Amino acid sequence: MQAAGSDLERLYCQVIEEGGGAGLPSPTDFRRNDPSVQALLLRRPAQRLGLEVPEVSGTSTQPQQQQAAPEPASSERNDPDRDSQPEPQPRGRLADCRLENQRITCPHGRFDLAANLPNSQLKEGVLAPENRLGLSSFQGNRNNEETVRQYLSDAYDQYIPKMVDLGLGANTMSFTAFHNAFHTLEDAGVDFARRMEQTFTLLKQDKKTLGVKARYHDELPRDLSLCTVINADIIVCDNVGTNWVFVSAIR
Repeated sequence: MQAAGSDLERLYCQVIEEGGGAGLPSPTDFRRNDPSVQALLLRRPAQRLGLEVPEVSGTSTQPQQQQAAPEPASSERNDPDRDSQPEPQPRGRLADCRLENQRITCPHGRFDLAANLPNSQLKEGVLAPENRLGLSSFQGNRNNEETVRQYLSDAYDQYIPKMVDLGLGANTMSFTAFHNAFHTLEDAGVDFARRMEQTFTLLKQDKKTLGVKARYHDELPRDLSLCTVINADIIVCDNVGTNWVFVSAIR
């Protein structure tokens, strides 16, 4: 990026140079975002590279401690220069793992691509009214991007396993979509957690009566640079437009 004028733009350049920019927008598109969105876009690839993302608070750019949680990848535009970038390598907890089509193999276990499941294969009680998504309502300052990121990271880590339990592992939202839904709803005065609970209830009702395809496309993640660990049993990969959930074979 020519004439990188901020800490975030310099971090963007560093991520690209170290091969972690597969999910980032082009430099022009990156600059079009405000600093809080730039930080959000950088957080996930920076985490994989062990880099710190500067805090966005007024003019402050002090580094914040990394949160081990998924973050959105980028805008939906493809970077025209992406093909010329070095092939990104997985870092952190996925560094010793291999992506093998519909499977991720790690030293500590195997994770298979989740499909939507018929109700006969679900655990008892998952479609009952008592099974709730259970997200907490956001109580912090929405102008504090770090607070918002932490809230959404925790909420997303709760949402993904719940969708897998419903047998809808192939129909999950990407973190980017999750993040955008939060701001859209909260901007309109709608409680995000309450709306997500309503949606979860509707999904359970539909699942009781409507059949689902195992998968709705054959696309697969390009590499592990698009993936992040949700918990010991689940890895999620996304390229913004498509989400993939890989579940431990022993879950």
